[in-house]
Amino acid sequence: MIIEKAEIGDLEEILCLQKLAYISEAEVYNDYSIAPLIQTLESIKEDYANKLILRAILNGKIIGSVRAFEKAGTCYIGRLIVHPEHQNKGIGTQLMKCIEDEFKRNQRFELFTGKKSIKNIYLYNKLGYSIFREEQENENTTLVYMDKKVESRHL
Repeated sequence: MIIEKAEIGDLEEILCLQKLAYISEAEVYNDYSIAPLIQTLESIKEDYANKLILRAILNGKIIGSVRAFEKAGTCYIGRLIVHPEHQNKGIGTQLMKCIEDEFKRNQRFELFTGKKSIKNIYLYNKLGYSIFREEQENENTTLVYMDKKVESRHL
């Protein structure tokens, strides 16, 4: 498997994979209008212009992706996705480590997930993230915000 920066030509494939990967989240919350499922090609192109998007490729197919951007010393990570047939094989962990490495100058990383998304919370805890805030998104969904602080590195 190769993890590298996505190209503009990958965005349609990443968007399709995103929608496939987030169906299970929509089922948990009984809400098929969650942002990852209704994102448009135009919107992901805006993400591409403003964020770093990584892709995981296996046998010539994109099987995972993650995106992030930096603001005021914090790296904001989002849309970690892995094809359902390839989940629970360490690909999400590898994508997270690669995106963190791309933003290694930041002293803080932040992300969010749904409170009922037990597998996601478990993964992020394993990677050193902890919940620092909860926010009611709507009547079905509470989001948990997680962060990881990194000791400052001397170069």
